[in-house]
Amino acid sequence: MAEHDVHWHLLGHLQTNKARKAAPAFAMIQSLDSVELLSKLDAAAAETGRAPDLLIQVDLAGEQTKYGVRPAEVPLLFEAAASCRAAQVVGLMTLPPIPENPEDSRPWFRQLRELRDAWLAAGVPAEMLREMSMGMTGDYEVAIQEGATIVRVGTGIFGSRTL
Repeated sequence: MAEHDVHWHLLGHLQTNKARKAAPAFAMIQSLDSVELLSKLDAAAAETGRAPDLLIQVDLAGEQTKYGVRPAEVPLLFEAAASCRAAQVVGLMTLPPIPENPEDSRPWFRQLRELRDAWLAAGVPAEMLREMSMGMTGDYEVAIQEGATIVRVGTGIFGSRTL
């Protein structure tokens, strides 16, 4: 694939013991959920000469089946990210409950945008909050209306997965 300028994104939970492999393999990791994972990703990135972009996965709904960090803990990640040598936090990601209709996702997307705005007003550097990954094939239009800069539309492109 050398002739194509492909930038791979990692979505989904990343265990800390896989950080060494993930940091050099992906241009963006959209599932940062702990200071420990941030530290391991940064160390692996620095060691391999890579600089992956990271999105903090914010857990707004508290669903047991999903990962992420609660909003109250996000500022700890911003503080830790300020001292990273290679990896860089560039925004936020959320996965709301699966909606019955696209409008059901709007409150979650709005909440993430409002949190982003509050963190900007509190002095978090804008470069740490430039991206907002929210919305999938079924609700991406609502996500864009609420400020998404990245949408995940794999099902719309590739079709439904069969497990």
